[in-house]
Amino acid sequence: MIIVVKKDAQESQVESLLTLLKTKNITPSVSKGSLQTIIGCIGDVSRLDPGLIEALEVVESVQRVQEPYKSASRKFHPDPSVVDCGGVPVGGGKFAVIAGPCSVETEEQIVGIAKAVKAAGATMLRGGAFKPRTSPYAFQGLGEEGLRLLSLAKKETGLPIVTELMEFKDIEHFNDVDVIQIGARNMQNFNLLKEVGAYTKKPILLKRGMSATLQELLMSAEYIMASGNPNVILCERGIRTFETALRNTLDLGVVTVLHRLSHLPVVVDPSHATGHAWMVDSVAVAATAIGADGLIIEVHNDPPHAKCDGAQSQTPEMFAGTMKRIKAIRQAI
Repeated sequence: MIIVVKKDAQESQVESLLTLLKTKNITPSVSKGSLQTIIGCIGDVSRLDPGLIEALEVVESVQRVQEPYKSASRKFHPDPSVVDCGGVPVGGGKFAVIAGPCSVETEEQIVGIAKAVKAAGATMLRGGAFKPRTSPYAFQGLGEEGLRLLSLAKKETGLPIVTELMEFKDIEHFNDVDVIQIGARNMQNFNLLKEVGAYTKKPILLKRGMSATLQELLMSAEYIMASGNPNVILCERGIRTFETALRNTLDLGVVTVLHRLSHLPVVVDPSHATGHAWMVDSVAVAATAIGADGLIIEVHNDPPHAKCDGAQSQTPEMFAGTMKRIKAIRQAI
């Protein structure tokens, strides 16, 4: 249920309404937009009489919400959300580019790449310390040492860090991390989503699962938000289909759909979507043109010898060229 407050409502009237809702075991979510204030009612609203609420002097109208996701719905929050990622805003017209290697390998590698992507215009640094791999024999990441090296790169460049959390027990080591990534394989790890949502207010970059519908993605975001963390960024990285020419099938149309359904920022991962470095440039430009709130691009100084996903990693020189085209598209739109 959504309660639209009258434009001339006094603050004391709004507070009285919020108190009333709480006495009904309803958790109110207040969204103050540029034109109106909306109160989203989270909880069992079956015993809440819409007619009685609408009769209150402070209330303009009451609307039922059919979507199973509430906090993530644009109906609850009409204006686009802007998420602060270590000083870098994402969403609501604020565009971010996250770049870096699939996995942290050495100090020289991560610091060098961080300096290169910042010089090209990247606003955040990505790098995997804990790596979920299909094969148990593949490189699994450096773990805590990887986080330490990311922190060194952050000190050298000032770029906020984005890295993946696989198990909640490791979150105690994420103090210097600015954005916590929940990967595609963990998108429906509901216990992890609830634990992260309750533990931290740090931005959560939530990647769409390999076979997940948009409603499932938004419901996963809802788990985080309902647990207490409203700072969620959605990431489209392609889904698994019958096509084998690309690593995954990227449906750029979902950027537009998600912006219609939800107020949350949407970023696109052209690296995992295509699986080929030579395709990343075109897809990144297309994602920018369609209105994505940001990009997350894999960059490696020596892709042929990368320990993870070298085939889809741009070199710093390729990335610099892509950034020039992205800036041109941003100016055009």
